[in-house]
Amino acid sequence: MATANDPEQLIVSSIGKGENSSSEINIVREPLLKGEHHAENYSILSAVLPFLFPAFGGLLYGYDIGATSSATISIESATLSGISWYDLSSVQTGLITSGSLYGALIGSAVAFQIADWLGRRRELIVSALFYFLGALVTAFAPVYVILVIGRLLYGVGIGLAMHAAPMYIAETAPSQIRGQLISLKEFFIVFGMLVGYTVGSLLIETVAGWRYMYGVSAPLAVIMGIGMWWLPSSPRWILLCAIQGKGELQGLRENAICCLCQLRGAAIGDSASRQVDDILSELSQLSEEKEATIGEMLQGKCLKALTIGAGLILFQQITGQPSVLYYAAKIFQDAGFSAAADATRASVFLALLKLIMTAVAVVVVDKLGRRPLLLGGVSGIAMSLFLLGSYYTFLGDVPAVAVTALLLYVGCYQLSFGPIGWLMISEIFPLRVRGRGLSITVLVNFGANALVAFAFSPLQDLLGAGTVFFIFGGIAVLSLVFIFFIIPETKGLTLEEIEAKYL
Repeated sequence: MATANDPEQLIVSSIGKGENSSSEINIVREPLLKGEHHAENYSILSAVLPFLFPAFGGLLYGYDIGATSSATISIESATLSGISWYDLSSVQTGLITSGSLYGALIGSAVAFQIADWLGRRRELIVSALFYFLGALVTAFAPVYVILVIGRLLYGVGIGLAMHAAPMYIAETAPSQIRGQLISLKEFFIVFGMLVGYTVGSLLIETVAGWRYMYGVSAPLAVIMGIGMWWLPSSPRWILLCAIQGKGELQGLRENAICCLCQLRGAAIGDSASRQVDDILSELSQLSEEKEATIGEMLQGKCLKALTIGAGLILFQQITGQPSVLYYAAKIFQDAGFSAAADATRASVFLALLKLIMTAVAVVVVDKLGRRPLLLGGVSGIAMSLFLLGSYYTFLGDVPAVAVTALLLYVGCYQLSFGPIGWLMISEIFPLRVRGRGLSITVLVNFGANALVAFAFSPLQDLLGAGTVFFIFGGIAVLSLVFIFFIIPETKGLTLEEIEAKYL
């Protein structure tokens, strides 16, 4: 928890002293990959909180997606909006819907420069602050411009949270359950969507209900911020600072041991100092002594990690994920669910399906591994996209085909790209470039999301929905080739072992 001996404060205050560098690390322990591998002792109870509060960042992201679908309807209602400026153009409505996405792009770009200086914990605290401010500004917005500013502020919180949360969880979780915990963050995103849809459906007939829909985020952001203030820093981040000479080595090592003991609980016994020395040994063997430059991000193992991480995230988006979900309402309407109440229930049903399939992925990811789930799930995605293409091309009188394809797509996405994309990018980057590497991949995520969502309607008008879905299906097949030849299996390995073995 944050104390007077806050390790992040110690590091920030001692940067520039530089009396101890990595050359002074006197560790004779053999590197882990040369045969000395120790199981990480931990208790389940102690592993919950270091996951829970960062995962609130994902929950608040998902909640925004779910709540906004109802909030835009409320804002545009002459009788229920409670405002005089409800008569918005399609562009103005689009800015409300996508404002948080553009804010997330800003947050991702900012994270590239400040993340390693702030540290994972502090970045999540700042994220909670932006969530809180964004929710309040949006909920109390007196005019349209203030509403858009609130959406942008909230989006900056999303960008920072989706950057820092997977890093913090990956660096603090025991390797035996790291995959489950990071995949569980995706579960929180989907759970947030379900909560957002539910709150929206309950408040949709309330005057100025959109203010309450957005305002609900504020107390959740407070919980996230207080929780992250209480949690310790990432021991790996502290040790990276020690390796890079950003403070007095022995003091940072002791702080890392203290933080690791807080994270693992009493189950760690007297092995904390050995685990810290193991990590220090690996970091020194893997040449983590200096910060990576932008040029180095495009060379050697940094480029390989970026290819794996950014490539996976890019395929996650350009296989049509934003567009398929965007088209879900029309598919359900074609199948006979035309009433507004039916459409709301269909949205809740889709969110429940996503939640169930994400839970399945959480249970099996550390047993089956990352590659089997990716290969199996993306194969199902490709099949579903070809089915959707067939429906809109020559099976238009059989809506059951479209509904089946939609459900297959959602289920397979939540078994593969959904949770495992975020899991892989949090595992694959070397420690000294992890902050910058994740900021690039998160930027790719939100940028590709915005591009696909924007381009779908023009492409549909130009080529037809069937052709567009066939194109997405072809991209899904290409992504299978990419996964088969490029994506490694990281199940059960420590972060340092992943770097040494695959990069």
